[in-house]
Amino acid sequence: MQSAVETLSPTRVRLTVTVPFDELKPELDAAYKKVGGQVRIQGFRPGKVPPRILDQRVGRGVVLDEAVNSAIPRLYGEAVQAEDLSPVSPPEVEVTEFADNDKLAFTAEVDIRPEITLPSYDSLEVTVDEVAVDDAKIDEQVEALRERFAKLTPVERAAQSDDYVTIDLAATVDGEEVPGGTAAGLSYQVGSGDLLDGIDEVLVGASAGDAKTFQTTLVAGEFEGKAADVAVTVRAVQERELPAADDAWASESTGFETFEALRADVRSRLDRVQRLEQGVAARDKVLQTLLEQVDVPLPESVVTAEVDWRRAAADDQLTRAGGDMAAYLETEGKTAEEFEAELLEGARDAVKAQLVLDAIADKEELGVSEAELTDQVVRRASRAGVSPDQYAQNIVQSGQLQGLVQEVRRGKALATVMEAATIKDSAGGVVDLDALRDDMSSGSGSDDVEFDDEGRRYHLHEDGQVHYLDED
Repeated sequence: MQSAVETLSPTRVRLTVTVPFDELKPELDAAYKKVGGQVRIQGFRPGKVPPRILDQRVGRGVVLDEAVNSAIPRLYGEAVQAEDLSPVSPPEVEVTEFADNDKLAFTAEVDIRPEITLPSYDSLEVTVDEVAVDDAKIDEQVEALRERFAKLTPVERAAQSDDYVTIDLAATVDGEEVPGGTAAGLSYQVGSGDLLDGIDEVLVGASAGDAKTFQTTLVAGEFEGKAADVAVTVRAVQERELPAADDAWASESTGFETFEALRADVRSRLDRVQRLEQGVAARDKVLQTLLEQVDVPLPESVVTAEVDWRRAAADDQLTRAGGDMAAYLETEGKTAEEFEAELLEGARDAVKAQLVLDAIADKEELGVSEAELTDQVVRRASRAGVSPDQYAQNIVQSGQLQGLVQEVRRGKALATVMEAATIKDSAGGVVDLDALRDDMSSGSGSDDVEFDDEGRRYHLHEDGQVHYLDED
């Protein structure tokens, strides 16, 4: 076999392959066997018809077409390997010459991964927000916790903002009852603003037994956009009473021995959340800075496929939410052209990031071990609410296993860049990302990701099957 490569663009080549007829013998033999098994000729068993008889009865051209169609994928793969190409799209194949007992020649145009000149990782420097948990944030969290344990106490006074009232209400439009617009014994927090526009104004100052009316514009349902008359009767007023912020409440309700121990735990949790957010910001900024320093020609077929995928995902999400694209665009104040432009920009950014991270992974000779793949499958299965074995089988059956491997490999490539880059916070301190290294390389942050709910460890083999380690 002879092959040659013609560069059409930085991301597309034309591969020319010429093969002597003798090299088609495996496919030719297989073609005779296949065609012979499909015909019935008196005196011969299926699959046992001699080639010369098939040539007479069926025609050698039928067999040759079958052989060529079968041989081209193999020959294309061998030529790609021989020319050290990295295709990123299916080839467009054209047979340019074929003669029986002579030779086969074909061309294959294909998009390839472009050559990328990578910058020095240690030249990258980014700044992220400093982790700072102040007392105000702790107070806010503790206050929210106290509100969860608040008690409602009946009061003999007019309702104030933040009070809870028990009300009856009925809405009508031009005297006609609004479907779903009548309620009795409804509990509502005054001032929350999550019921009807105008109701808070009439409830403030109202006492038990008072009846009020007001008008509001309906925002949904059969009478959407129309003015409705609403009658509301206050049945009871209750005051929200928060528990005392002391050791007794902390011990009884939260399990901490003291109130200060509770505050310390809240501080620790807020600190961890902020550090995780800081790590995510550092990851994003390092990637953005890296991409800004690299010029990458993008294979248009890959960009088009990414746009199509993003558009389908958006349509699917809208359908699941019971909406459609037209309504979404109206809500967002966008035109279809603006939406498509955003899709294209996002797709181009994503493809560029994938190509750069793949180049880094190649340069650093990064691989993905079975343990790393298992780790990712177990994490994702947990988020999806299915067993790791079921999740693994799903991605194998849907042909997504290789995509998952690539995603993990790219995560490791980005982690490699982050380890070399200089990451500082806004106060000038160097950010320590050691605690987040596992998150950056595999996308999550659980310490027991290799264990199921019963404490048994999983192991994912290359065939996509999850096995328990004590059963291997």
